[in-house]
Amino acid sequence: MKPIVSAVQAWSCFVISLFAIVILSVLGLLFKNNHPELVGGDDDPENGPEVAATVFTAVIIYTGFLVFCGIQGLLHLRENRRGAIAL
Repeated sequence: MKPIVSAVQAWSCFVISLFAIVILSVLGLLFKNNHPELVGGDDDPENGPEVAATVFTAVIIYTGFLVFCGIQGLLHLRENRRGAIAL
């Protein structure tokens, strides 16, 4: 199986997805628990758990990116071990 994206793009996507999962998970937990900093003002959303469900959907999407980009990165490592010439 050949990689679809370059090694730099694959590992960059992996790292960005990892950070996004961590940050969005924390935000989702704060919204789920109706933290006053996030849902306490007049312009803030009133229903924190609904917002948390949307944020956790984004976490699932970023998890898919993490898996895809991780596999792409591993394919590049496997290809480099075989002595393939990179163009």
